[in-house]
Order: sequence, then structure tokens, then C-alpha cells
Amino acid sequence: MRTVQTFTALAALGLLAGCVMGPVERRSPAVASQPTGVEGQWVDEQGVGVSTFAGGAFTTRALDTNSRLSEGSYRFVDNRTVSIEVRSLIRNTTSNVNCALATPNRLNCTNSEGNRFVLTRRSATG
Repeated sequence: MRTVQTFTALAALGLLAGCVMGPVERRSPAVASQPTGVEGQWVDEQGVGVSTFAGGAFTTRALDTNSRLSEGSYRFVDNRTVSIEVRSLIRNTTSNVNCALATPNRLNCTNSEGNRFVLTRRSATG
């Protein structure tokens, strides 16, 4: 049950519609830049699903079957807080999730039922 709640929250975590990226910092090509905002792919703690955030919309897919689990929208409340509206395609419900960008690679989230979970940014290699 907790896995389904975490997965639903993750999908809801579609985390944010609106300004998704902060100011772009120019660096020399030899220095790898840290990701900013929530754009990209995020994996839940159990490794069940991966949520993709892009342009204010998100989808969550099962890592094992690639089945779509949830979808929704997200927006930044401030420069560290993301509000996500999640539509579970499994339970046919809508919920809200709030996430704090703790680090560039970690989102600490709480769903509308008070359950907490963490999303970790997926590396470009997998």
C-alpha cells in the first residue's frame, strides 16, 4: 500500500507548472554544470517508477513495464517549493503533492494525506 501511495505521490509530483529553471550560469565547457529546477527524470525511493518533468507537465511510468501510472502538472511556489497536481491512472483519483528541492538532486515531498517520500534525480546515464 505504501508503494502505491509513494508511486501516486511521485506521479503527482509532476512537480510544477511555470518557471522551472533558475538563471543559467555560464561555465567553461570543461566544468560540468549542476542541474537546476525540476526538469528531467526523478526516481522514487523504492525504484518502482520514474517521473519525468518537462514544461509544467509530468508523467510517471513503471520502471519494470514502462506503463503509465500517473500524470499531471506542476508549478513553482517559490524558488525551492514545487506544487504538483497528480492524476493517478491506476486509481482514477487526483491529489496534490508539495515538494521541496532540498538539493539539485533530491526532492522531499509530502502528499495531501501527509505521507512523505523522496525523489532522486536520475542520472543522464540511467
